[in-house]
Parts: sequence; C-alpha cells; structure tokens
Amino acid sequence: MSKVTPATRALTAAGVAFTVHTYDYDPDAESIGLQAAAALGEDPARVLKTLMALVDGKPVCAIVPSDQEVSMKKLAAAVRGKSAQMMKPPEAERVTGYKVGGISPFGQRKQVRTVIEQNALAHDLVYLNGGQRGLQVRMKPTDVRDVVKAVVADVLA
Repeated sequence: MSKVTPATRALTAAGVAFTVHTYDYDPDAESIGLQAAAALGEDPARVLKTLMALVDGKPVCAIVPSDQEVSMKKLAAAVRGKSAQMMKPPEAERVTGYKVGGISPFGQRKQVRTVIEQNALAHDLVYLNGGQRGLQVRMKPTDVRDVVKAVVADVLA
C-alpha cells in the first residue's frame, strides 16, 4: 500500500501537519467509517467519513463523524440549496478520482463545495480517509476546514 496519494500530496502542498495511519480495510464491513474506527482503536466520533452528495444537481462533499448520519435537508441548507441526495458510487468515483471506501476530501479531481459537521471541530485531532482504502490521515479539524475551505454547519440527522 502506497502512503502517497493525491490526498497526502494535497495536504503536504497545503503545509499542514498530518500523520498517516494504515489499517486492514474490510470491504464487507457494514460501515466503512465504523470499521476504520474499530481497527484504529479510536472513538468513532473522531474518525470522520467523507460522503459525496448532489445538492440541486451539483456535487458537494460532506464530512461527518463515522457514527452519525447526515441530514440531506440540513446539508442542502448549509450550501443554500433546496434539495440533496447521496451521489451514486460510480458517480462519486468519477467526480473524486477515488474508489468508494477510499474517498478523501483532499486531492479530489476538482475541489467541490465541502461541508464539515460542526461537532468535528470540538476534537483536538481527527482521522479522515487518506485517499486509499485502509489509509487514514490524522490532523487538526481546523486544518481540515481550512484546506478544503469547508462550510461549518450542523448537518446531522
């Protein structure tokens, strides 16, 4: 497994501090984020998942704790949209350049509007996908927000 991905290159280019952590990815896991948290021995609230959605037909990235669900209504409102729906996996892979289970908010083919759940900023450090299945990056949530220019909002169901 390579520890250099478009995501880690983007973080390095942004000049933010991060560490790389690997784990045994389980493709059959019911929840990829919860499986990552368990494998890393971390609180699921600190392991954030990257979800790709469409708001009024345009791609939006949502970053939320792995033990929570996103409210489509709140996500749409956070980016001043009317309606939101989850992106289908093939479309998410095409838009981001990553495989489902390895989608990172960093280093996507084209940076899209991004929303981070406000509760994520309460932690000193959080984990996010590093752009490959079984690869997580640990960093300050404020750096996550700043690198992807995320809107901070309550988007939990």
